[in-house]
Amino acid sequence: MQLDLNQLCELLTVLDKTGISELTLKSGELELTVRKGILASEPGTAAALPAAATIAPIALGAVASPAAAHAAVAAAVSAPVDTKWVSIISPMVGTFYRAAAPDEPPFVSVGDRIKVSQTVCIIEAMKLMNEIDADEVSGQVMEILVQNGEPVEYGQVLMRINPD
Repeated sequence: MQLDLNQLCELLTVLDKTGISELTLKSGELELTVRKGILASEPGTAAALPAAATIAPIALGAVASPAAAHAAVAAAVSAPVDTKWVSIISPMVGTFYRAAAPDEPPFVSVGDRIKVSQTVCIIEAMKLMNEIDADEVSGQVMEILVQNGEPVEYGQVLMRINPD
């Protein structure tokens, strides 16, 4: 199945105008799931699709795998962000972890209240575990934009906080 940017835009526009809250397309190795009104940080979701999704101008050719479909939808859908929210940014390239160990609870979840200098995640870089703190912000965690175990880039937004 070939899916280009125009088809994706048309699909998201039509979905937004209907009462449909979830759509799954499957064809061969491609599986694309779009859910309206669900945060991307919730387990099992590909991307958030708010009531008025905007499509970022990206170059998108054929989407041939589930990973590529996830990346295409995540890049193409942009959720509105409250301007007062504070972003916690990755200070390095590495792998994002929500907890200190696989069997431990996450440092923070959406809806949690955090304090200044509280550890919110870990980024593994070159076999070193780097604790990332909420430097100078306290408030409520509104979004976690990265999945556990996902690679992150320098300057990438990890989560957004509604400050006190």
